[in-house]
Amino acid sequence: MSIFSKIAAGEIPSYKCAEDEKFYAFLDINPVRKAHTLVIPRKEVDYIFDMEDADLAEFQLFAKKVACAIRAAFPCKKVAQIVLGLEVPHAHIHLIPIDNEADVNFTKHVKVAEDEQKEIANKIFSEFQKLI
Repeated sequence: MSIFSKIAAGEIPSYKCAEDEKFYAFLDINPVRKAHTLVIPRKEVDYIFDMEDADLAEFQLFAKKVACAIRAAFPCKKVAQIVLGLEVPHAHIHLIPIDNEADVNFTKHVKVAEDEQKEIANKIFSEFQKLI
């Protein structure tokens, strides 16, 4: 079981932003921007493009709702979607609120206090609930 599966199952704590029976979204613990969110399928698959077409389509639609919730909670020009990462063998999408392309820089990270992470996650979760 991957670390992301354990997070989605509640075995490892996370800052939950959204969920349904097939997908889970939570704040990145090493964000490049505040509200940097990871979206994962609950079903383990290592590579996003190995997902069945129907599952991939549902995954993207779920990620779209999460992106809309992020943008509503934290106004920005756009929410970037990045598929990147080799460390965890579990498909995931990074959603990052941006105002310019330089905001997506995986070599620079921001420190966000635990209480602020909780507040950010709650805001995104609240906006997500309005979309379902």
